[in-house]
Amino acid sequence: MDHVTHHDHEDGGALTRTAISATLHCLTGCAIGEVLGMVLATAFGWGNGLSIAASITLAFVFGYGLTSIPLVKAGLPARKIIGLALAADTFSIATMELLDSLTILVVPGAMDAGLDDLLFWGSLVGALFIAFWAAVPVNRWLIGRGKGHAVVHAYH
Repeated sequence: MDHVTHHDHEDGGALTRTAISATLHCLTGCAIGEVLGMVLATAFGWGNGLSIAASITLAFVFGYGLTSIPLVKAGLPARKIIGLALAADTFSIATMELLDSLTILVVPGAMDAGLDDLLFWGSLVGALFIAFWAAVPVNRWLIGRGKGHAVVHAYH
């Protein structure tokens, strides 16, 4: 019995490590999109709503884009790449963006902080940290069921 429990624990550890790796990948795309969205919003003087919308949109674009790179290198057709990227990242990115945006909105002054303000960068880093740890169990659950990043893992 102990052997089975130990073996299950090892598999769970591998699944968690894979989920963390997938979430770090997702975080990279989200962070690029978030920062670019905030920079554009600040540069063009957009309000909070447009700033959040741009950041979320760009987080999805960069998240899907990073997932697509190995699929393009593997020579898959565009239709297949789009389907795999959507299946791999949509739920994870949505989770991260929801938590990230909510965190930024509840930090007093974060939405009004400029790019040269420590509050802007500190709240962004804190929000991404919270969003990352919220998305790890989501990715773990998806990968454990053969979904999420499990669908593109063979192409990496």
